[in-house]
Amino acid sequence: MNPSSANATGYTVRRMARGEVDLALEWAAAEGWNPGLHDAQCFHAADPDGFFIGEYDGEPAGCMSAVAYGEALGFIGLYIVAPAFRGRGFGLRLWQAGIAYLGDRNIGLDGVVSQQANYRRSGFQLAYRNVRFQGVGKAHEAAGVVEASAVPFQHLADYDAQLFSAARPQFLTQWFDQPEGAALVALKGGCVRGYGVLRACRSGYKIGPLFADDANIADDLYRALAACAPGETVFLDVPEPNDHAMALAARHGMTSVFETARMYTKAPPAIPVDRVFGVTSFELG
Repeated sequence: MNPSSANATGYTVRRMARGEVDLALEWAAAEGWNPGLHDAQCFHAADPDGFFIGEYDGEPAGCMSAVAYGEALGFIGLYIVAPAFRGRGFGLRLWQAGIAYLGDRNIGLDGVVSQQANYRRSGFQLAYRNVRFQGVGKAHEAAGVVEASAVPFQHLADYDAQLFSAARPQFLTQWFDQPEGAALVALKGGCVRGYGVLRACRSGYKIGPLFADDANIADDLYRALAACAPGETVFLDVPEPNDHAMALAARHGMTSVFETARMYTKAPPAIPVDRVFGVTSFELG
């Protein structure tokens, strides 16, 4: 459908302006999703054309992100209809706009497990579960970990593309440099062996992504990132098939508080999930 089209109800779906992404994050906070304090700027940078807003007689009624990563991959998130406008089919119109924009790309999402059947009817298939763990930041020392600003950006972008399955340099530029956060890299012999980002959220801090070549490197990065928020609540979203990542969460006394169903319209991207110790976000993949 044409994202700017309207129907007789006075409901219109169009692309968001940058400032309107802040509203989407406010709605996400109201839903209890605990977004990052600076997510709006970072998310919009990933794909400025990939954010949609539904309006009823000019009043914001719903939103959805449908971020395109190149020509092969897309990811859906921030799918929200404001409570006062639910039950009118407004969410379907947003969904149609986002799916139409992403076209024939392999589309992913992190949905609540109870909605798997609905997503299957839209052509999505379960790949695995992501489990959100909650813990407390503690002071640690970790060898071989440096700030991302000390590493050539292209080295980090190349490493990220191996584990995310698509290039996303515009997003990473914002993600690494966001205020109230930390971006740390594990190096060996001058080569990137892993990296992670800690960001401030409405409640506590989230670590994501946490990418590493092996469990020991992931542990070093986790310790260093958690040490940036001593005494604060820390969250880590772990792909369940990565046994070493699940063990890392248990080793640091983290408890499971939420889970999502990672689903795709095509075969899951061929990435080494055993090196993904924490996903970037449930909204952007």
